[in-house]
Amino acid sequence: MVATPISASTRYIPPGTRAYYWVPTIAVKAAPTRVELDAGTDLTGEVADVSGFQTTSESTDTPDLGSRFTSKIPGRITADDSSITLYASEDSQDVRQLLPRDTAGFIVQFPEGDVAARTMDVFPVKVSSAPKETSIEDPGKIMVQFTVTSEPVENVTVPA
Repeated sequence: MVATPISASTRYIPPGTRAYYWVPTIAVKAAPTRVELDAGTDLTGEVADVSGFQTTSESTDTPDLGSRFTSKIPGRITADDSSITLYASEDSQDVRQLLPRDTAGFIVQFPEGDVAARTMDVFPVKVSSAPKETSIEDPGKIMVQFTVTSEPVENVTVPA
C-alpha cells in the first residue's frame, strides 16, 4: 500500500488575492469579528511591498549522556522584523496620517483574500518608524516598520 497523497492545491499568486488591513482594536485576537475587521482600513491598494509578518521557531539542543547524538526540541517562537511599504501621495495625505510612530493596533493578513471561511493571520503591532524612501527614480514610498508586540495568531477563520 502507498501513502495517501496530499490534496491538490488551487494555486494562486498574491497580487489581486492577498489583502492587508490595519485594525485599531480587536478584543480577542484569536477571533476577530466582522465588525472589528470592517472598522479597520484596507491597505491593499496602496501596498508596494511587504516584508516579515511570519513566525519562526528556534531549536533548542537536548543532549543526554545516553547518546553522542544531540536531539532538538522546538524552542521559543519569534516574529520576523516586519514592514509594509506603501505609496506616498504628493499632497502628504497618505499612510503617514493613519500610522504615525508609536501607533498600536493589528495588521491582519488575508493570504487568500478577505473571504469568509478562509484563513487570516492577526499580528499585534506597534509602529516603530515610517521613513520615506529616498530613491529619485521610483515612485515615492513610505516604509512603515512594525514591532510585533505579542504572539500573533495564525490561520484564524475569516468571519462572514
